[in-house]
Amino acid sequence: MEIATQIEKAKKGDQTAFTFLLNYYWNEVYGFMLKRTENETNAEDITIETFAKAFDKIASYNPEFQFNTWLISIAKNVHIDLLRKKKSSLFVEITDKEDQKAYNIADTTPSAEDELITEQNLSQLLRYIKELKPHYQEVIQLRYFQEMSYQEIANAINEPLTNVKVKLLRAKKLLAEIITNKR
Repeated sequence: MEIATQIEKAKKGDQTAFTFLLNYYWNEVYGFMLKRTENETNAEDITIETFAKAFDKIASYNPEFQFNTWLISIAKNVHIDLLRKKKSSLFVEITDKEDQKAYNIADTTPSAEDELITEQNLSQLLRYIKELKPHYQEVIQLRYFQEMSYQEIANAINEPLTNVKVKLLRAKKLLAEIITNKR
């Protein structure tokens, strides 16, 4: 029941609901893709792309099906597209209209992870950030130290806005876990 409530909130653009769904289903989708690809980087990139697509198209989700089944089918399609194209890039082009929809999802209120990040001693925080994978370090650096907007980050790293948002959500969650485990 909680999942259905969170999905409905996400359909209305509730950022907290998106974060909840990302955290709740991340390991399942990532684990599935890791088994398929046998490559951590590809599995992570495909999972990021999956959540970006799912959040962008959440209004089209049919509640007659399980949400995790829907996510897995998106992940399969992203993986198939990757194999079909045989390109190094895993990201799809999105139209300006879709980009604007994703931009409207932007979170302007600090989340629990944001508050945790700002409370930490800077030198200790930098040590924690260095434990993240490089692409997560980069988005954290651009967002919190260079104070770039989501759109500016997307332009700087040449990725779609939705991918940037998912990477930032994931990076904040992983950073919060590192900080919590080190306390």
